Amino acid sequence: MNPVLITAGALTGAAAAMTWAVRAPSSTLLAPSFHRGVRNRPAVALTFDDGPSESTPRLLELLAHHDVRATFFQCGANVHRLPSIAREVGAAGHLFGNHTNSHARLSLHSAEFIFAEMEEAQKAIGDVTGCEPRYFRPPYGVRWFGMDRAQRNLALTGVMWSAIGRDWKLDSGAVFRRLAKRASNGGILCLHDGRELQAGPDISVTVEAVRRLVPTLLEQGYELETVTRLCQTNWFKESSK
Repeated sequence: MNPVLITAGALTGAAAAMTWAVRAPSSTLLAPSFHRGVRNRPAVALTFDDGPSESTPRLLELLAHHDVRATFFQCGANVHRLPSIAREVGAAGHLFGNHTNSHARLSLHSAEFIFAEMEEAQKAIGDVTGCEPRYFRPPYGVRWFGMDRAQRNLALTGVMWSAIGRDWKLDSGAVFRRLAKRASNGGILCLHDGRELQAGPDISVTVEAVRRLVPTLLEQGYELETVTRLCQTNWFKESSK
C-alpha cells in the first residue's frame, strides 16, 4: 500500500471526524449536549435563537394564543439592547437559554474567549430578567475545545436540535414543511427570533412559519414544551416550567 495514500486517507478521515465533532447536533465529543428529548410520548420543544429582537413580541402573541411554552436562547448584547422585550419572554412563562454575548462563531477561539462570551451572556440575561439560564446553545451550532469546561463552570447543559428550520434563508412555507415533516417524539426544533445582532431584523418568515406550525403540531397530538420538561433524563433534573 502506498504510504502517501495511507496518509491522505488518514487525514481525510481525521478531517471528517473533526467536522462531525464540531458541527453534528448529535455529537458530544467537545461538549456534552442533547439534541432531542425522551421518545416515549408525543412532545416536542420549540426553540428560538438570536433574540430578543423587536419582533419577538409577535412570536410571544402566537405562542400565548395557543397556550404553549418555548425556549429562547438569547444573546447578551441583544438583551442589553432590548431589556423590556427580554423580560416579556420570561413574564410569558418561557424558558431562557444562553446563546453567547455577541453571537461569535466559537471555533478557533481560545477557551478564555469562549468562557467570556458565555459568562457575559449569562450575566446579561440574569441581571435583566432575574432568570439565570441553565442551558446553552452555541452560535451556528459550532462546538470547540474549552466549551466543555465553560459549560461546567457556568452550570450549563448544552442543547442542540433534532431539526432546524433554516428560517434565515428559506421561505415560510418551506420552513413550515421542513419542521412539520421532521417533528417526532422528543424532537427539538430550532428557529430564530432574531438575526444575530441585527437591530430590527425581518423575521416575518419565522412568524408565519410558527403561525402554521404550532396548530399543526397540536392537531397531530404533540405537546409543545420547554426543553426542561421535554428532556426528563438524569441530566435534566430541574423542575419544569
